[in-house]
Amino acid sequence: MAAAIGYIRGMFQWTEKREGIIAPDERPPAAQSVALGIQHIFAMFGATFLGPLLMGFDPNTAIFFSGIGTLVFFICVRGQVPSYLGSSFSFIAVVAAATAYSGTGANPNLATALGGIIVCGALYAAIGVIVMVVGYRWVEWLMPPVVTGAVVMVIGLNLAHIAILDMSGAPSWWGAGAANDAFYVTLGLLTTASVLLVAVYAPGMLRRLPILIGGIVGYLIYFVAVNVLSLGPSGAAISFTNFDKAAWIGWPALTAPKFDGHAIGLIAPIAIILVAENLGHVKAVAAMTGRNLDAYLGRAFFGDGIATMIAGSGGGTGVTTYAENIGVMAVTKIYSSLVFVIAAGVAILMGLCPKFGALIYTVPGPVLGGLALVLFGLIAVTGARIWVQSGVNFSENRNLVTVAAALTIGAGDLTLTVGDFSLGGIAIATFGAIIVYQILGIVHIAEEPAQDETAAAVAEA
Repeated sequence: MAAAIGYIRGMFQWTEKREGIIAPDERPPAAQSVALGIQHIFAMFGATFLGPLLMGFDPNTAIFFSGIGTLVFFICVRGQVPSYLGSSFSFIAVVAAATAYSGTGANPNLATALGGIIVCGALYAAIGVIVMVVGYRWVEWLMPPVVTGAVVMVIGLNLAHIAILDMSGAPSWWGAGAANDAFYVTLGLLTTASVLLVAVYAPGMLRRLPILIGGIVGYLIYFVAVNVLSLGPSGAAISFTNFDKAAWIGWPALTAPKFDGHAIGLIAPIAIILVAENLGHVKAVAAMTGRNLDAYLGRAFFGDGIATMIAGSGGGTGVTTYAENIGVMAVTKIYSSLVFVIAAGVAILMGLCPKFGALIYTVPGPVLGGLALVLFGLIAVTGARIWVQSGVNFSENRNLVTVAAALTIGAGDLTLTVGDFSLGGIAIATFGAIIVYQILGIVHIAEEPAQDETAAAVAEA
């Protein structure tokens, strides 16, 4: 009992630090911690809401379970791996295939998808247990820095087109007008400029809140230009009709899972993708903080798997460590796990507030696209940071061609469909990088004896 109390107490102790890089077991002042927690919510909100919408899930339910999942993850890693768990895009293609979802409105076969998500989470958690028991070296062997860096960069590049579509006003669910409209793009770029100016020139603490402040500035610019000055295409104005009608307090929509063999067969293998995503996240955080977090890999896999199972049990999407929040940490240099506890609490409260969900729907696509332009770029750069920190040698053709193929596949979003089974660009790039790297390694090893014999013969001569 005393050991359990000590374990819990150790998770909730942070040393206050006001300047410089703030480590996971440190924290900024209280007011700044709250503001940073809100910023992390703001950074991941677009994707965490977009993911459920693309699968026909309820966004409020998804954000509710993302908060719960983040707390579960925090407990499992004892607060040493700063992370937010949000809706994983890796599930979109397989959920659509397993449920025959049309792409609009509520998913009529949501329960079937939830059963597959639960089994996927269980498989993911089992991998975490194996890593905790036998160690993580086999994971590193299977996915060394050259591969994990490529996976992280692929995620950023693969998501880039979403930022451009949002900024151009293309997604119909934002209620925006024609795609690639110069007016929308201009407002999106003004939002991006706001983020950059705040990150470089804002005084004191404000400099650590570029995404939040830049988003607010972009929203106000859009509101003044469209709603007040009536500029831009027709139908572009922000509408608050649904916000006015929404209730302040209400339970998220909960759905019981249904287990179907076909759906499980399609969705469960995504656990491998989640392992790669989480491994890349942990390596990225380790590179940014300068700490070796390998000992927490098994705990991270296990926590993410349990969080995914909990989400699937009530109507939430499968969750994963969020790349957008890596971007925020890269900008702010604050890695305090307390910030993510605050973000999780805020997410749970927002999930219980339908009016807040309605407010999020009012954020224009160009504004979100302008923010994503920065965040997704930082994700890609973080992959390069893993290579630099790990000393990956690109003069070796094995490393060079593995990364080249993965980046092209991921950025081009190559999708492979066989019957009802479908893999997107991130998944194919991940599996491809792992397989190609290992096959080239076998060939390299096979060639070594011949080289050694030649060298010996020359030396003898």
